[in-house]
Amino acid sequence: MPQVRYFAGAAEAAGLEAESLPGASVGELFAAMTARHPALAEVLPRCSVLVGGVRTADHGVALADDQQVDVLPPFAGG
Repeated sequence: MPQVRYFAGAAEAAGLEAESLPGASVGELFAAMTARHPALAEVLPRCSVLVGGVRTADHGVALADDQQVDVLPPFAGG
C-alpha cells in the first residue's frame, strides 16, 4: 500500500503524521484518506501532493504499492 505522510494542518486533520492506505491512483488514495479521516475533505483541496517527491494535481496518477505520497497544506510565513 502507498505510504502517506501528512504535514502541518493535514496531519492535524488526519490525527496522525503517516499511514499506509490502499489506492492504485491518487484519486483512489484521496477517497481512502477522506473515508478514514473525514476532516481531510476540507483540507485536501488546498494541499499540494507529492508522489515520489514530484508534485502532481492529476488524480489519475498511478501509485505503486510502496509509493511515498506527501500531503502538504499551504504554509504561511517566510
